[in-house]
Amino acid sequence: MKFTLNWLKAHLDTDASVAAIEAGLTRIGLEVEGVENPGEKLAGFRVAKVLTAERHPQADKLQVLTVDTGESDPLTVVCGAPNARAGLVGVLGLPGAVVPVNGMQLKVAAVRGVESNGMMCSTRELELGEDHDGIIELPGDAPVGTAFADYADLNDPVFDVSITPNRQDCMGVRGIARDLAAAGLGALKPLAIDPVPTSGAGPDVRIEAPEGCPAYFGQTVSGVTNGASPEWMQRRLKAIGQRPISALVDITNYVMIDLGRPLHVYDKAKLSGALVVRKAKPGEQMLALNEKTYTLDETVTVIADDTGVHDIGGIMGGEDTGVSETTTDVVIECAFFDPEAIARTGQKLNLTSDARARFERGVDPAFLEDGIAIAARYVVDLCGGSASEVTRAGTVPQVGITTAYDPALAETLGGLAIPVERQKQILESLGFTVEALDANGDPTDLSRFEDLRVTAPSWRRDVDGPADLVEEVIRIEGIDNVPSTPLDRAPGVAVPTATPEQKLERRLRRTAAARGLHEAVTWSFISEAEAAPFGGGAWILANPISEDMKVMRPSLLPGLLAAAERNLKRGASGVRLFEIGRRYLADKERLTLGVVLAGDRAPRGWQSGKGQRFGAFDAKAEALALLEAAGAPVANLQVMGEAGEVYHPGQSATLRLGPKTVLAAFGMVHPGVLKAFDLDGEVAAVEIYLDALPAKRGAGFMRPVYTPPALQAVTRDFAFLVPADLAAGDLVRAVKGADKGVIVDARLFDVFTGTGVPEGQKSLAVEVTLQPGEKSFTDAELKAVADKVVAAAGKLGANLRG
Repeated sequence: MKFTLNWLKAHLDTDASVAAIEAGLTRIGLEVEGVENPGEKLAGFRVAKVLTAERHPQADKLQVLTVDTGESDPLTVVCGAPNARAGLVGVLGLPGAVVPVNGMQLKVAAVRGVESNGMMCSTRELELGEDHDGIIELPGDAPVGTAFADYADLNDPVFDVSITPNRQDCMGVRGIARDLAAAGLGALKPLAIDPVPTSGAGPDVRIEAPEGCPAYFGQTVSGVTNGASPEWMQRRLKAIGQRPISALVDITNYVMIDLGRPLHVYDKAKLSGALVVRKAKPGEQMLALNEKTYTLDETVTVIADDTGVHDIGGIMGGEDTGVSETTTDVVIECAFFDPEAIARTGQKLNLTSDARARFERGVDPAFLEDGIAIAARYVVDLCGGSASEVTRAGTVPQVGITTAYDPALAETLGGLAIPVERQKQILESLGFTVEALDANGDPTDLSRFEDLRVTAPSWRRDVDGPADLVEEVIRIEGIDNVPSTPLDRAPGVAVPTATPEQKLERRLRRTAAARGLHEAVTWSFISEAEAAPFGGGAWILANPISEDMKVMRPSLLPGLLAAAERNLKRGASGVRLFEIGRRYLADKERLTLGVVLAGDRAPRGWQSGKGQRFGAFDAKAEALALLEAAGAPVANLQVMGEAGEVYHPGQSATLRLGPKTVLAAFGMVHPGVLKAFDLDGEVAAVEIYLDALPAKRGAGFMRPVYTPPALQAVTRDFAFLVPADLAAGDLVRAVKGADKGVIVDARLFDVFTGTGVPEGQKSLAVEVTLQPGEKSFTDAELKAVADKVVAAAGKLGANLRG
């Protein structure tokens, strides 16, 4: 929301400085994003008069001017504008001034051999318009030598204020002025309402869709002349970035920004029959004022006549009934549209407008009567014509909730004790009606009150309870005045507050970072296209912020893959990302750790040549390391099956505790998924399902004392011929379990296929570690263990290799 200081002073009687107003706005919850004075960029430009104009001796299209700047001697200026002539009063940029349109700093320079001491400027060069056919021509009585910014009244600071969605009343300059007046920065001026004389029946208006538009007021003004709007109105609109179009259009824009009341004007000659507020018919189309055609459906509230739709109600009018310079009769629309319906329509059509921004927040429904009266007065005063009676269709919604309010809540809920009289003053200055009640609920004075009855004004639909009233009182009194009070602290040693889940997350973050992974935090919401490769989302938002944030993620991988894609395209050679977050499945949300490895695992070098890419075993290594940090029984995990359609067939697997408990999935991402995320090459990924980790068994307070074995361990190597499709992990697990009393570890150290190994088989070599107890092994005991190992392997079809 933008407005100028002078515009604000049209509603607020104040002598406060720009800095005081800026600080006051932020203090009461209207955050100032910036203040800019457009006059500052025109420093060095002044009103000047051309005394003489002669043809340049070296150029036919240039003239040499002598210019009076209001100081000692006239300056020589070379100018190419066709309208430059003796006697013209214009704007001269002196040496040192910076031209706003291109940032060029003016200096004394020779132009075709003639010294030029500045530049006579056009409106486009000063960013005051689009005219560049000639230099600015000011009235002959313009004071020569005056700073142009002062003459044109351009030293008018522009405030840019961020309005939160609940403060619909501050979507107009008057609402902001009301808040500042309540905060003690001035007095709110009365709003001048001077209805125009009316005669004759108003336009034929009907409502067939009251759920979308409960009330619709219309008024005809005949015999108008639609020229340019007055200079003061154009100046204010330009200052906040609005482009003046014509008087009729500028009036609607001005009233919308000035009073927060969107309006619309139709060219009556382009209408046929009654204006009807109805739901659109499926497939109906409308060419809007933004020159785009929209296809509508039965959920959209429209304004139509006998020929079709002319307005997407409350959002944007149609091109075919817009006013032009030939318009002579207009219909002024002043309506109240349902905020929720406006929001849904705007999102469905992906259509934004200043009117939508106000209607979807909720404009003041009680301002219909005054709003159309003010608009009609502007039209008649600026464009002439005569006004008809006002047609009022529908019923104006009754708003303004009445709340029982205990003033003590300001201290108990807001933390600041404020006298009742002051609270009453604050609320009334904001437009609330405050009535004191005695113990019987009857009106009384503040000296004998038991409770207050507060009624919110019609423009504050966001206030619906005592807590909201406390917020109003505290923000105006000053949240900085709330004393800092520490929380009570229990005596003794502080009790740890982190939950086991939080401790687990911290441990995993440290482990992942120590292994060279970078933490990413991605959105919990993704697009439908991103969710599709993962089976789609179980939860889809009906009212998303945007279409790219519509689905609650079924996996952490979409966000990580998108992050990897962005980093790789910005020059990263290798990406190692992890994230701890939640997947949102049909039954519940589940805590998960995701890892994505993309690009080069190691850069190219003289030993390896080209860079080494990540593989499935890199993903497996990360999965095992992180599971071990999480306390999972890694030694008991089984590598089983494929990891799912997201992963590459034959290059992925799951880590399980038994056939049903899946702790992790890892492997290479499927090429089809990579294509959906615009990723080239190969990408490895891991998902660890932290909610599936087995709970720790209860243990004593102290760990058992570490007692290293007294005797040295013994290792024995076994080489087996096994079927080619047998997983090495299954063989290692079988060998390790052959004799749990003495076998403490088993490790695969060689895989061989080739000469000497029958076709369809492979050779797996396993190192087995045996730990003696109180005495060393005898040869017979070692042979017995070896026999058990061979027997256990034989159950999997393995034969000891000779």
